[in-house]
Amino acid sequence: MSIQKLFSSPLQVVNVGIESFKDACEKNGAPSVQVEWRPPVDVAPGSEAILAGRRAKIEKANRKVMEIILAGTPRLVGLDIARNVIPGMTEDTILHAGPPITWDRMCGPMRGGVMAGLVYEGRATTIEEAEKLASSGKIKYAPCHEHAAVGPMAGIVTPSMPVMIIRNEKFGNTAFCTLNEGLGKVLRYGAFGEEVTKRLKWMETVLYPVLKAALERTGPIDLKNLIAQALHMGDEVHNRNRAGTSLLYRAIAPAVLATCANKDDAVAVLNFINGNDHFFLNLSMPACKATLDAARNVKGSSIAVVMCRNGTDFGVQLAGTGDQWFTAPAEVPDALYFAGFTKDDANPDIGDSAITETGGLGGFAFAAAPAIVQFVGGAAADALRYTLSMYEITAGESRMYQIPALDFRGTPTGIDVRKVVEKNLVPVIDTGVAHKKAGVGQVGAGIVSAPMGPFAKAYDALAKILK
Repeated sequence: MSIQKLFSSPLQVVNVGIESFKDACEKNGAPSVQVEWRPPVDVAPGSEAILAGRRAKIEKANRKVMEIILAGTPRLVGLDIARNVIPGMTEDTILHAGPPITWDRMCGPMRGGVMAGLVYEGRATTIEEAEKLASSGKIKYAPCHEHAAVGPMAGIVTPSMPVMIIRNEKFGNTAFCTLNEGLGKVLRYGAFGEEVTKRLKWMETVLYPVLKAALERTGPIDLKNLIAQALHMGDEVHNRNRAGTSLLYRAIAPAVLATCANKDDAVAVLNFINGNDHFFLNLSMPACKATLDAARNVKGSSIAVVMCRNGTDFGVQLAGTGDQWFTAPAEVPDALYFAGFTKDDANPDIGDSAITETGGLGGFAFAAAPAIVQFVGGAAADALRYTLSMYEITAGESRMYQIPALDFRGTPTGIDVRKVVEKNLVPVIDTGVAHKKAGVGQVGAGIVSAPMGPFAKAYDALAKILK
């Protein structure tokens, strides 16, 4: 083609890189084409060739994992006290969110949660005493994930805390999670003080027995069905749980009224749930945990069964690499901050709640919940874009969890570490933001991209196993 002919034809901008440049061109009347190119991820020499050569074996293993995940039937079957039901729980054990960590490496909000937990347990009377005990070596710290449990934000579980019991009826495994405290000054965001302790004691002495009795009357509650309904009603069951909490309320409120002899306690419990849109989060998380745990230890699988953060490290586990952790520094979310706070106040990403994304919910289901994207500074189009991009790194789609805005297409499910690395595209996570100092609490909410480091390490580890 001659130069003259070329410039007499309609021209388009071909943009490689930041998509906002393409958008700016189009706003100014210049047709543009976006080329999705990303630099390759740095992995060990030979890993790519090994995994390519074992593709058939990996795909077979991944099909098995997906069958297990999609067939999972998580149900709320009861409540009990942590020391009675969580495997390996002792009087000196405190569980936390994320991969393993020691006191000296804990971030501010996790330290705050630990100290609040020790005061709640009566192991200390002041925060100063709690800090001394926490750093003494007498307390055993362990990830919730290593004890069949999950916890939002700091994820602190102490022996006396009530926990909900979720059983995957299809495969027989169980997961646990504490009751959600609500918003404001709460332990999971690292806050402490009389207000925090008083609420936790009320949850132990009033909320827990009332809900336990009510659930004994209702029988098991099908969480998979509730989550599916919630997605149709505008939740993604991570940062938005209004519909899920409402559905749970409908399921359990009549039983609360029928079983609770103390009218004031019944009213207080129902008002607490009704006033806490995040109550269902502590059910959606263990529902995903119970579903994904059943898919562990499938040799050769490249699918993630855990993503979590402890405020210092981001951790990943794969179905095909056993209990091995792959970690990298956690990143600070892009967030909308409460009045008076900025990104400088924010702690790096924290919490086990990314188990929802691992299970195909949360940020992976943004398209079902455009309202939450607006809350963190985005638009409805962003919600669609986030979800559509996650199909690129997943092994399949949910049969049960469907998105109305995508013609009821199933949510992207089963994060494939090979696709994450080879496409240089990391999972997107919907999250709350804690202040980096102990005792302050929540300062905002936002969106964070998982770091590539854990996925690159998992990629190399899988290659080494399959070599």
